[in-house]
Amino acid sequence: MPAYIIANVKVNDPVKYETYKQLASEAIRAHGGRYLVRGGPFEVMEGDWQPDRLVILEFPTLAQARTFYHSQDYVAARAAREDAGVMRLVMVEGL
Repeated sequence: MPAYIIANVKVNDPVKYETYKQLASEAIRAHGGRYLVRGGPFEVMEGDWQPDRLVILEFPTLAQARTFYHSQDYVAARAAREDAGVMRLVMVEGL
């Protein structure tokens, strides 16, 4: 069953965030994940939520998504992101 990581990111330092994006992309691929959404325009249909930058990742399983998040390569990516932005992230199992 697939799993998804959904993130809302407020980027404070675009230059530093580029380093994070490169490291995160490599870690995502290494753990069988792929981007479904990576920024881009959005339209609020209901409610007052105003996302900053939306990212949606897909992994083959919830276990692989967890392994990715706790992996040394993604830990390094998160360290590179420090002070570059604020990440709000959830993981959910798909159907």
